[in-house]
Amino acid sequence: MIYVDTSIFVALCTNEPKSDAADKWHENSSARMISSTWTFTEFSSALSLKVRTNQITEKQSREAWKKFDDLCQNDIELMPIESKTYYSAGILVVDSKSNLRAGDALHLASAKQLKAKSLATLDKVLGKNADRVKMRAVLI
Repeated sequence: MIYVDTSIFVALCTNEPKSDAADKWHENSSARMISSTWTFTEFSSALSLKVRTNQITEKQSREAWKKFDDLCQNDIELMPIESKTYYSAGILVVDSKSNLRAGDALHLASAKQLKAKSLATLDKVLGKNADRVKMRAVLI
């Protein structure tokens, strides 16, 4: 089972520098893919930021949202976050040497909570921290 970070969803659903690599990885992966419900909020924020900064149009945002919804309906299951996971994320992020941001710490803590064997991401800092907590990082 592999936990999928929001950065992968963004690359799969919008035109990003790593979109082709993310598509190829997604198409070739046979592992069960999961993420947390936090992805819903973070993906929404990423689309909104792209619209506000004129990286995409409102129409492209709606199209990306449809792709995201299709992924969640068919390929990548969004799992609920347990209350104690927020505490675990806080413990991860309070370590300033980790360089983790709150959202990425929540992804990492969620992946551990859900007993994922691997974490797929485009984020090198998140990947390094996955390795640090003995989870295999799949950097795309």
